[in-house]
Amino acid sequence: MRHTLDISYEHYASLDELSAEDRSLVQEAQEATATANAPYSHFHVGAAVRLQSGITLHASNFESEVYPAGLCAERSLLFYVEANYKDDHIVSLAIASNPSERECYPCGQCRQVIVDVERRQQSPIRVIMSGGGSATVVDRAEKLLPFTFKL
Repeated sequence: MRHTLDISYEHYASLDELSAEDRSLVQEAQEATATANAPYSHFHVGAAVRLQSGITLHASNFESEVYPAGLCAERSLLFYVEANYKDDHIVSLAIASNPSERECYPCGQCRQVIVDVERRQQSPIRVIMSGGGSATVVDRAEKLLPFTFKL
């Protein structure tokens, strides 16, 4: 039997079209790229979250000489939030990169972890993927990985 999968998302040709709250979160993710340790790929990624309480937190990617021991910005941040703010649910996650010629999308592992956190907290996480002066937004992480791993 054939099925159809339809995924809705918002695309903003300019970051100026985002709400002030989303622009602020993207700005924090962009600023976090400055703390990235990416001596091999030279691809600095920053991520920022807004928690239900209004707190914002950020992190960046870290590459290791012992490949693949490095960690993406998104997972670094999500693991920190899960360890320190478990009951303060993530409302939005913004991702940015430097260079940022195009929008920065999470890798497959990050997509799965974002969905895992979304399931654990039993509420959606908006994901804002920015770069090149534009952004794409999904209203829940599950849209980034519709066929997720699930035990």
